[in-house]
Amino acid sequence: MVEALRDLSPVVQVLIATGFTWGMTMLGAALVFLTREVKRWVLDAMLGFAAGVMIAASYFSLLAPSVEFAEAGGI
Repeated sequence: MVEALRDLSPVVQVLIATGFTWGMTMLGAALVFLTREVKRWVLDAMLGFAAGVMIAASYFSLLAPSVEFAEAGGI
């Protein structure tokens, strides 16, 4: 599967990635509109997952590069 995607042009790769992202967003929005009541443990799990994603994003986008920069003799 990955090999087939590598052989495609960058424009087609971007269109596939955009379509996948749009589809996942649409699926999440559909779940919100189609459910009437959500159990408390589901809300807790979603909040925990969102917190984990944000912690990972802050580490990999901010802290890891700054540690590498400092180790390389940065300011």
